[in-house]
Amino acid sequence: MKGSIRLITIAGIDIQLHWTFGLLIIGLVVFFGMRGLEPALAVLGIAMVMALFICVVLHELGHALAARRFDVPTRDITLYPIGGVARLQRIPEEPAKEFWIAVAGPAVNVGIAFVLLVIIVASGMSIRPANLFDLRAGFWATLFWMNVVLVAFNMLPAFPMDGGRVLRALLASKMDYTRATELAAGVGQGMALLFAVMGVVSFNPILLFIALFVYFGAQQEARYAGLRSVTKGISVRRAMLTRFEMLDPDDTLDVAVERLLRSSDQSFPIIRDDEVVGMLTRKRLMKALEDHGLTTRIRDVEGIESAPIEDSVMLDQAFMRMQEEGRTSAPVVRSGRLVGVLTLDNIAEVMMITTALQRNNERRRVRNQLAATD
Repeated sequence: MKGSIRLITIAGIDIQLHWTFGLLIIGLVVFFGMRGLEPALAVLGIAMVMALFICVVLHELGHALAARRFDVPTRDITLYPIGGVARLQRIPEEPAKEFWIAVAGPAVNVGIAFVLLVIIVASGMSIRPANLFDLRAGFWATLFWMNVVLVAFNMLPAFPMDGGRVLRALLASKMDYTRATELAAGVGQGMALLFAVMGVVSFNPILLFIALFVYFGAQQEARYAGLRSVTKGISVRRAMLTRFEMLDPDDTLDVAVERLLRSSDQSFPIIRDDEVVGMLTRKRLMKALEDHGLTTRIRDVEGIESAPIEDSVMLDQAFMRMQEEGRTSAPVVRSGRLVGVLTLDNIAEVMMITTALQRNNERRRVRNQLAATD
């Protein structure tokens, strides 16, 4: 993921740290320094943040390992200042599978809290959380309560958080998956508005950030569910362009300009010895012209790398991959050979055509039912 560095690999899953996490640590150091705290307490404060994020990593690993049990791979886990995100390659449509994947993360925090509680009670320590600025009084009790809060917060029905996914799974066991997603997304966006109001009233920027994350996350999930419904069973092969212009890495940008002007193509696969080596989009071409001019060779242009997509991949999976990678187009291959180009415009057109046909079939079905009752 852009803006992240890989820390470690656990069970074959990359654990990444987003650059904003570094800002959090710097902010804490400045904050503790401004309050004039002694170094030992400042170190304890940072240690608490580190311990909490270890709990977050274990939480996300719970999701990832539960997903693996259902043959759903995890791309990576990324840590942000407000928590972690396990990127699964897909969310299973089977309600039971999604339910167990969703509850696996909070279940890990329940386990951590139980272990901490046993340690605290066995040691004769107080279960009361420490004062924020005196962690020496109850470091482990504070960590215990933070895990309790993590469980409670994550299980709120704020889709696409864990509780929202549990809600979607329960709804999907009683109704159509797309409709269940729409209802869960609606509840999630309602919760997001509540978070936003609470954030404004309490002057809490973290709540506002969470509100934005939940609101737009729910919106994106609802759109994706609609896409899956419309494009179900459709492969990239049926949506790709099969007539397109190609470029060689040794071509200069003036060749690309000439191809752009003489065709309706907005992006061009770059081929060397029948192997796809990249993709030159119109946006990237304009930037290269501005920076380098017409005589620059395409191989010297930055950002032309583009991993191809197999033509047998389902269209919704290809769309999600392009969205995650920030691409508007991708080369399509079959057994390593270029056979087409897929663009977001193609996908949108397939959705419109399929939706129109579905509506036509629905009207026919209703007319036939009415005719049968006459």
